[in-house]
This record gives sequence, structure tokens and C-alpha cells, in this order.
Amino acid sequence: MPRGTLRIYLGAAPGVGKTYKMLEEGNRRRERGTDVVVGLVETHGRKLTEAMIGDLEVVARKTMAYRGATFTEMDVDAVLARRPAVALIDEFAHTNVPGSRNAKRWQDITELLDAGVSVITTLNIQHIESLNDVVEAITKIHQQETVPDAIVRQAAQIELVDMTAEALRSRMAHGNVYGPEKVDAALGNYFRVGNLTALRELALLWLADKVDDQLERYRAEHNIGGVWEARERVVVALTGGPEGDTLIRRAGRIADRTKGAELLAVHVARSDGLASGTDPANLARQRVLVEGVGGSYHQVIGDDIPKALLDFARAVNATQLVLGASRRGRFAQIFSPGVGVTTTSESGPIDVHLVTHEETRRGRRRFSGRLSIGSGLTWRRRVAGFVLTALLLPVLTFALVQARAELSLPNDILMYLTAVVLIGLIGGIWPAVVAAVVSFLLLNYYFTPPIYEWTVAEHENLLALLVFVLVAVAVSATVDLAARRTLEAARARAEAQTLATVAGSVLRGERPLPALLEQLRETFTLASVTLLERRPDTPSAPDMRRDPAKWQVAASVGNEPSVSPADGDVDVPVDDDLALVLKGHPLDAGDQRVVEAFAAQAATALRQERLAAQAAAAGPLAEADRVRTALLQAVSHDLRTPLTSAKAAVGSLRSPDVEFADEDRRELLAAADESLDKLTRLVDNLLDMSRLQAGALGMAVQPTSVGEVAGLALRDLGPSAAAVEVHVPDDLPEIAADPALLERILANLFANALRFSPPDRPPSVHASEYDDRVEIRIVDHGRGIPAEERANVFQPFQRFGDRDNTTGVGLGLALSRGLAEAMGGSVEPQTTPGGGVTMIVSLPIALPQGDM
Repeated sequence: MPRGTLRIYLGAAPGVGKTYKMLEEGNRRRERGTDVVVGLVETHGRKLTEAMIGDLEVVARKTMAYRGATFTEMDVDAVLARRPAVALIDEFAHTNVPGSRNAKRWQDITELLDAGVSVITTLNIQHIESLNDVVEAITKIHQQETVPDAIVRQAAQIELVDMTAEALRSRMAHGNVYGPEKVDAALGNYFRVGNLTALRELALLWLADKVDDQLERYRAEHNIGGVWEARERVVVALTGGPEGDTLIRRAGRIADRTKGAELLAVHVARSDGLASGTDPANLARQRVLVEGVGGSYHQVIGDDIPKALLDFARAVNATQLVLGASRRGRFAQIFSPGVGVTTTSESGPIDVHLVTHEETRRGRRRFSGRLSIGSGLTWRRRVAGFVLTALLLPVLTFALVQARAELSLPNDILMYLTAVVLIGLIGGIWPAVVAAVVSFLLLNYYFTPPIYEWTVAEHENLLALLVFVLVAVAVSATVDLAARRTLEAARARAEAQTLATVAGSVLRGERPLPALLEQLRETFTLASVTLLERRPDTPSAPDMRRDPAKWQVAASVGNEPSVSPADGDVDVPVDDDLALVLKGHPLDAGDQRVVEAFAAQAATALRQERLAAQAAAAGPLAEADRVRTALLQAVSHDLRTPLTSAKAAVGSLRSPDVEFADEDRRELLAAADESLDKLTRLVDNLLDMSRLQAGALGMAVQPTSVGEVAGLALRDLGPSAAAVEVHVPDDLPEIAADPALLERILANLFANALRFSPPDRPPSVHASEYDDRVEIRIVDHGRGIPAEERANVFQPFQRFGDRDNTTGVGLGLALSRGLAEAMGGSVEPQTTPGGGVTMIVSLPIALPQGDM
């Protein structure tokens, strides 16, 4: 059965009309004959939204009881039994009531999609996991309900329901979002113009990235190499010279002129490692500068620098390219136009900026690598050697013939020897050998008696000519050998520079293996790089490397990952179980060595990732073992004490040997009752802490009065709490909290404050509004907590300053902080002026109920 498709209506804030658009789409599909049902819709009392349901079939909700209250949730079983073509389900990020089929509504929707039911749903930008901290920084409100980015990006369609901040506030003012009693609070808090504008921009940028991913995938699938100017991307080319700083800053300013533009820096390293002006120290520093201005650094390999640069720019769909003005002199530009001119002429729709800099006037500090000895083995150099032979030797012969009366044969031999050495320096051994043979023949014909004949009259002249040939060939061979050695050293230097760049990318990345593979893909301009791992319990076979069923992808970057080692253009075996497969084009032998180094590092990175995962999995087990050990040590006395007291009191009352007076009987019963109350509180704390650590603590967050809950918490503590001074303003706004959990938090903190405060200075409670939150301060005047111990007092089973082991298992503060954080709040200690500790409980102000 094919999997259903997911469509999401994304909004920047509640009230922009996501549910309305979802119902509108459902009605449109129903009119076309599609089987559509409403799995769950939250109208929040909005009449226009309710009217949009119209004749759509609504699946009845499931009623659930939790903590004495009744809730309704989507009935997943009923939707599966109905099996419609499309289900409309509101609030993708909703948290289900404990006891539901799944913890989150997006998990319910995933189950429906797997069953072949297509789903249309709604989501606010603040509920996307990767943006959670950004939204909190903007709104000062922590969102408890989030959806993993991977789940959201799996949607076949994501449509933005957009509305300006002013229009949304106008809707609210007219009562089209919340009831009149909630409008003022909402407009003054979450729905401020600044908040809404920032959230709207966040939604637009996130969706632009999603669309960008789709565009890149489409271009790759359809083999489109041209540039589509859908988004500004500025590429700056770095040579490793000192002018790079100027180019990066200029490119950064160009990118800043367009909102959302990307900056990419690229260094093209030649395969022979002889790029002129390249300084690894400069490149390392410029990489940091690029990342500092919000860009990314890349390195590719290519002997044709303009082509490699344009290939990279087209691959990333760049719209602008920033190059430095040439440092070459005018004379050199006559023979070669240079990288800048060539790139500009071949750039097509990409705009090229040639930026002048201080280095332009200084020129090159050395010859270009293409004219140095080190590149003497290239085909261009050999062709140049043969051309020089064809031009230089006739000209030299004509000149020497004109000066025959003034020069002797030894002088002629030295002049030809100089020409042969020059040809050897430029073209290597083969052009020099040809030049030596031709020079021998020219010397014999034009300058050795008898002239104009192919004979030699004197044996001494014949010996001189033979020695000339031997010396010319020896010098040429020496020059050629030096060129080869220089080329090998340069290639080794290039490989070392590439691997150093790789190491930097791996060290800077949070995920070393993907960063390593991506660097390899970019370096050799590959379509994809895949690290394959042989499946467990798969025996070796002759055709194993061709069978996709025997391999699984351990990590991959790029499009179309390989499914077997034989599926790519290059297969590098790492060991019996791992293979690195490259797809895009074959590599030469020199590049294979670098790839083998990449493969070895990839295998190491894979093992490190798995060891880290195992360590992460073992961490909670070790922590659980530590907690279990501490728990056993703590409760060995703290559980026994109330049990022993209760048992002793009950045992005394049941004893037939003693007759107790009524007053003694009441005293024993009170002792037993007090011991059992302590035991009940201890067990409740242990259970709540276990639920917190398991993430299974149920909450019913609702508008809550701080004064009422504080009064209940003090009442539970008995007569000892009568001395606590409470200062809660009558106009203090309600907070978003679970009243029962807040009572537990305050009771624990009040109990701590009473225990440590001196009798003549009882603790006090102060509540006040601060920004979008309410702060409850529990102030005591005890001995205080040293700054270095403050983090430890919130650890379970820590009893700061307790010596007698009779004051509980040390869960009070740990439980209080955990409960507060579960409700989007916090508990932090401060030093009380004059001595003591002030515990600050901060919780968000209750906002109007909506789809937030």
C-alpha cells in the first residue's frame, strides 16, 4: 500500500488562518470527489472557522479522563477504521493526554500516513524543534510542544499562511481570534508587533530554505547545470594571497545588500600543488574570517582554475562571483589573459566583480607555476619545447653563419649547447634530445670542415660533436629529473594541504563523518560520496561487491548515494566490512592516494561516532546506577525511620499488657499518623522524580492564582508555617501552571526555608510581575549556600549541610526544579542580603487559550 502524503499549512503565529485554509482545502477536495474526513479540528470558538466545517464528515473524538478531569483527543483507531483518502487534523505539534495511543499528535499522523491515509495539518513556526531556542529568545516564552525538523521536512507540500503583524492584531481587536476578555492581555504580551514581525520573518526564511532544497533536488534530478537566480549567492575566490581579506569583506558587503543571501568562499587548488601565491597560513586565517562574516569555506581541485571556479559557482547556483584583480604584469597578460578575464568571458549569467587591492601594484612575487621548472612535464611545456626548437635553431644557425669569420667551431658548439639547455629547461628531455640531434647535424653541415657536406674531415671535430650531443642529452635528462622530483614534491604538498583542510573541516564540524565526506565531494567535484558497510552476518562471496543486498549505507552526501561498491566510479576498500564509493567521474592515480587517506579517516570517524553513541547510551545507565545507589543509601534510614515510629506506635496500642490513658492513646495515634504522612510524602517525591526522569509526568497547565496555591502549600505544612510572611499583590496576573505541581514546588521550598531560618527571623514569600513572567521569591535568613555548592543542591539525593540523615532523601530541590522546568519555568537560588538564600520560582504569565 503506498504511503499517504502530508501537507502542512505553516503560520508565523496563532490566528493567521491556518485551520480555515485547511478546511477550505478539505471542502475543495470533497467537491472534486475525494473522500475527506475531519479527524480533529480546534475552532477555538471562531464562528467563521466553525462554518467552514460545513458538510464535511467529522470523526467522533475519544473521551479520556486524567487527574479528575475529562479531555478529548483524536480517535486514531476510528480514523484508521474509516480509512478515508484524506484526513484533516489540526495542530501538528499537540501533546496528547497521558494514556493516549501516542505521546504526540505528529506520531498519530505518522501512523495514519504509514497506513496510506493522506493528511492535511497545521503548524506554527515556533513548534519546529530547531527554531525553539530562537523563538524563546524573541518571545521570552519556552515552547513545550515541538516537532522534529526531519518530520516536518518529509511533508510533500508546505504552504505558508501569511499575514502582516498589523492585520493579525486588527483581527484580534475585532474578536476574530480570542474572546474580548483575553484580547488586551494577548496584544500586550505575545502578540506585540515586534514579536509577530520577527516570527513572520523566521517563517519566511525557514520556508525559503525548504524551497531551496526542493529546487536543488529538482536541478540535480533533471541535470540542469545553468544558473537560476532564485536566490542571491555570492562566491568569493581565494588564492591564499594577502588580498583575500579585502575580497572577503567586499563579498560580505555585497551579500549583506540582499536579505537572505549566502556567502561562499572557494579556493581552487591545482592537482600539482603549484598554484602561485598560495599561503596555507593565509588560507587558514581567511577561513576564520569567512565564517566570522556568516559565510562558508570550500576547496576544490582543478588544473584549469577558471573552469573549476565556474563549475563550483554553477553547482551552488551562484549569482555573483568576486575575484581579485590580476597581479600579473601587462607583458604577461599579452601571452595569457589571466583568470579574471577568462572567468568573466565564460561566466554567462553569473555577474563577476573584479576587485582592486593593494597587491595589484606589487605584482607577482614569483613566476607562475605554469612557467616554472616544476611543471616541465606537462604537455603544454613539451609542445613549447618543440616549438622553440623549430624557431630557435634556424635563427641561431643564420646568425652564426653571418659571423663565421669571427667565431671558431668551439664557439659555435657552445652557442648550440646553450640553445639545447634552454630548450631542455622549458620542454624537458624529449625536445632537448631532438634539439641536440638537429644541432649536431647543423654543426656538421654549416660549421665543420668540409662545410656544406655531411662529413667530418678531422677526428677531433667528430669527437667534439659527439661530446656536444652527450652533454646536451645529460643536461636535458638532469633538468627533466629535477622537474619530476619537483612535481612529486608539489603534489605531496597539495595532498598535505588538502588533508589539512579536511582535518580543519572535521574538527570544526559537530558531526565529523558527514563533514569529512562533504569535503571529499567538494574537493574532487563529485556527485556523491557514500561510505558503505557490509550487512551483519553476510558471508563473503565473489560477487559480493556487486550485490546491493549485502551492503548498507553507513553515511552519504550528495545526490543518488551508491548502493554497492560496484555502483560508483571509484571504489576504495577500507577493510573487509567498509568501502568508500565515489560517483561522478574517475580519478587518476595521484588522487587515489588522497582518497585512500580520506577513506581511512572516514572509517575512524564512523567508529568514533559509534563509540560516542555507545558512551551516550551508557551515560544514562551509569547515572541511573548512581541514582539507584544513592537512593538505596538514602532510604535505608529515611524509610526505616517513619516505618519504625509507626510500627512502634501501632504495636504499643495493640499490646494487651499495657492499658493506655486516652491522652496517651491519642499521642501514639498522632505519632503514627505523622510518621505515615512523612512516608507518604517521601513516596510521592520518589514517584514524581522517577516520572520526571522518564519524561512521563502528566500536567494540566491552566491559568493559576499564585496567592491561592501559596496558601494551600502553607496549609499543608501545618502549624510551623504560620510564621511565614506572604506578600502577593491582589492584581498579580495568573500564571500558566499545573496547580497541583506548583503546590508541590512551593511546599518543598517553604519546608526548606523553615528548616534553615532562625526562629527570630522567619522566611517570607514575595510575588511580582517581571516582563512576561511572574517571579515568586522564597526568602530565608539561614546560613546560605556557597556559590560553588549551588549547582549540587539541585542534584537528587543531596542534603547540603545535613549530618544526621533525618531530614529526607534530598529530593526537594531537585524535584522542585524539575517540576518548574516541565511547566516552562525555572528555580534559581540567590543570596539574601544580610545572609541566607532566596529561591526564585519564575513561571510564564497565562496567555489566552489558543493554538499556540
